[in-house]
Amino acid sequence: MLDIESFDHIGIRISDRKTSVAFYELLGFELVVDGGYENGHPLVMLHPSGININLLGPATVNQGKNILMDDPVKSPGITHLALKVRDAEATEQFAVDSGFEITGRRTFRGTKTIFIRDPDRNVLELVGPGPSVAELIADHLHGDS
Repeated sequence: MLDIESFDHIGIRISDRKTSVAFYELLGFELVVDGGYENGHPLVMLHPSGININLLGPATVNQGKNILMDDPVKSPGITHLALKVRDAEATEQFAVDSGFEITGRRTFRGTKTIFIRDPDRNVLELVGPGPSVAELIADHLHGDS
């Protein structure tokens, strides 16, 4: 077994620097360094929770389209980023007030989840308080409710 200590960051390829940075700043991320965006290196953004995302760019094809989620042919790759939030209702109200389209909702065992898209249609799953999604899936498969 590999001795992994924690999750470090996720890289997200983007089409438009200004629009994407503004979106993630609205979620509370801060741009801390431009590692060379125009040359395909990351814009490093940190959230007060400690979550680190790297916005990579610029995308050269399929701008504004998420090939992994929106095409009927399913390619391998990362399909979404799930973020645990402290308050599901406040998160949904924030999404509505911010003009984000809520592209999906799920409630299971009291855990409320909504799905939104970033400017390039990358999916963010916002998971409310309650058991982890892994625990919810395992319970569902074993018939617990």
